[in-house]
Amino acid sequence: MAKRLTVSASPHVRSHETTTGIMLDVILALVPALVMSAVYFGTRALCLAAVTVGTAVLSEYLSRKIMKRDNTLGDLSAVVTGLILAFNLPATLPLWMAAIGSVIAIVIVKQLFGGIGQNFVNPAITARIILMMSFPSAMAKWIVPFSSAWSPDAVTAATPMAVLANVTGGDVSAVEGLPSLVQMLIGAHGGSMGEVCSIALLSGAFYLLLRRVISPAIPFSFIGTVAVVMLIAGKGNLQFLAYELLGGGLILGAFFMATDYSTSPINRKGRIIFGIGCGLITAVIRLFGSLPEGVSFSIILMNILVPHIERLTTSKPFGYEKPEKKKEEAAKA
Repeated sequence: MAKRLTVSASPHVRSHETTTGIMLDVILALVPALVMSAVYFGTRALCLAAVTVGTAVLSEYLSRKIMKRDNTLGDLSAVVTGLILAFNLPATLPLWMAAIGSVIAIVIVKQLFGGIGQNFVNPAITARIILMMSFPSAMAKWIVPFSSAWSPDAVTAATPMAVLANVTGGDVSAVEGLPSLVQMLIGAHGGSMGEVCSIALLSGAFYLLLRRVISPAIPFSFIGTVAVVMLIAGKGNLQFLAYELLGGGLILGAFFMATDYSTSPINRKGRIIFGIGCGLITAVIRLFGSLPEGVSFSIILMNILVPHIERLTTSKPFGYEKPEKKKEEAAKA
């Protein structure tokens, strides 16, 4: 007789997806942007990525060894952290600074809190912010594409976001030094390795959405909120809106950093709130802050609020009663 009821321990719904498989998908999604970074900034971009990834892997191995924990290099999460960190750095950054960033991301932000899944903020973003505070000059050196990133005298230029910071009323027609929208799409402008080529980033994002590695709730609400605010701030100027959406680290942040499983809400309502919060903070920093870009700061601030967002948005089980109500009923009885 066939069994009609199977009693087993949770989880009762299982998936064939693994952490290694998910991280491999993220790595594959980042490859087009990495290739375009090498096209625009040369082999220096590949060397920078190799240093951040290699240091991240080595840091994870040594820290787990010292802490007498199981080896977790096989899940590829250290590789992803190293790659995303590289995408947030200028190609001219000294390699030893990039290595310090990887150590901060893996050892301090990730492993000291227990490892993958237990860090409460995004490791790569935190490392980038610390590097910005520690080495502001080196972190603000943006070279022109196709110029030698190895040369200490490389040709530098302001990023599109720095130029847009001087725009008032959304009128970008008379602004000097602003690349065309076509250049913004293909990445022919100054910026970090992961923010230059929007088409490459969007192709990787489409792959992740197609594979259902990430949910569209966070990136769409994030980018949508920035779009609405900038449309209002730009007085309906669609050209200004396009520059704001394609410039800076918005696409990289929305699809590859804000969607980090460990530091984002697990339910759909919470993800939408998280994305809206990221979008609002990003727009406020861009419009009123002293920095031309605010994606990293917005994500890390919302990471800190994730426990509160989940507490307010997680569905209550059927028949759940608040402890206070139970106490009141027991006192009356």
